[in-house]
Amino acid sequence: MESESPEGPGGSSRRDPAPRPSRRVFSAAYKLRILAEYENAPHGEKGAVLRREGLFSSHVIEWARARDAGVLSARPEVARGSEKKSAKSAEQVELEKLRRENERLKSRLATTETALDIMGKAHALLA
Repeated sequence: MESESPEGPGGSSRRDPAPRPSRRVFSAAYKLRILAEYENAPHGEKGAVLRREGLFSSHVIEWARARDAGVLSARPEVARGSEKKSAKSAEQVELEKLRRENERLKSRLATTETALDIMGKAHALLA
């Protein structure tokens, strides 16, 4: 009798890897505050600001470019994902869902028909 165990073939355990870290999101106010602090820091202290906040210089460079282009402002930001989701009506969402399901079912039907065709040919050869 075999018992259920968490170990797979060869004695290795099947554990999920560490959870994937989530992407950090920074508010516009935070970005502007850190930019001001970074730019006003004396020479040699800018790295300390980045280390304390856990940031990279590329963050500051990107934020400075956004601020200079007028994209980064102190006004509250609208979530990027919610704009796209709210643009679709409930009917459009349902229609997309049904189309995906239709494609999935067509694929399964084609697989089943192919298997039946093969089985029919094998039966004819054996008979």
